[in-house]
Amino acid sequence: MVRRLSLANPPSRFERFRVEYTEEAPEAPLELYDDSSQSILSENESPDLGFRFSLNPYRGCLHGCAYCYARPTHEYLGFGAGSDFERKIVVKRRAAELLRQTFEKKSWQGELVVFSGNTDCYQPLEQKLELTRACLAVCAEYGNPVHVITKGVLVERDLDLLTQIMKKAGAGVTLSVPFFDAEVARAMEPYAPPPLRRLEAVRRLADAGLPVGVNVAPLIPGLNDRDLVPILEAARAAGATSAGMVPLRLPGSAAAVFTERLRASFPLAADKVLARVREMRGGELNDGRFGARMQGRGRYIETVHELFRVTLKRLGYEEREISPRASAFRRPQRGQLGLFDERS
Repeated sequence: MVRRLSLANPPSRFERFRVEYTEEAPEAPLELYDDSSQSILSENESPDLGFRFSLNPYRGCLHGCAYCYARPTHEYLGFGAGSDFERKIVVKRRAAELLRQTFEKKSWQGELVVFSGNTDCYQPLEQKLELTRACLAVCAEYGNPVHVITKGVLVERDLDLLTQIMKKAGAGVTLSVPFFDAEVARAMEPYAPPPLRRLEAVRRLADAGLPVGVNVAPLIPGLNDRDLVPILEAARAAGATSAGMVPLRLPGSAAAVFTERLRASFPLAADKVLARVREMRGGELNDGRFGARMQGRGRYIETVHELFRVTLKRLGYEEREISPRASAFRRPQRGQLGLFDERS
């Protein structure tokens, strides 16, 4: 009988065959793949999200968060949602060039661009490749508003561009801080910066004058719900002005990755956590319906939402709003073309 000790990649719905190891799966090396996409912006049609366009310079993520809802998207590339998602990273080296091409189209009117809607734009590879920075430079050149969502403290490196965009067109940053306990964070998001370091990034960005928010996402019942209030208090003290919370959602193969990591790291709490997740997801580990997937349902999560609202009010958080200034968008003047209004 073959006994799988390590779930390197859960079964993919797109693959007919797969390999199972009788011993521990070998450690996967980092592999980079060039993306040949001819466009860089993804258009969102979900009523659950407050933005239309997002930009993702990378597919897959070195942070290795067990709960990441983006894991199943790696299967569209023929990869797995487990270790492949963390070690086989697809790189969009032409990201800035493609963004510039988009901004040059007459149909583009300076809409908000969110970095990133899928995988983290400030994962460790960005230190060397600087794809996110190159895209921000294009946004600064054209006066296009941006909002960054990240766990990566490398965002501090780009304060010069972010403040420039903020003054011209509007910019903001949201730091994702789901855990306050560093040991729990290390188990569930092993290669992301520690929680206190992310909160320090909140302080540095706020001190620079940027609007900064914090996301307690995902809220995992029985694992980090006790961290909700301490995170909100610490982030507010650091200068955060807005906050969000999203209950855990586990689409497709993300559920298998999360469950394995949870049982390995917290065997005594695992059954309780999974039971709570099912309670707020109609008996399943995921509910992908619009209007439900970002909220959850049931008495437990309703109580958590109320605690969240009360805490925001007590601490003086503002209502979360994205206020881009599309009117600031201008195509750079080049030669005689600059005599004409390129927005017409």
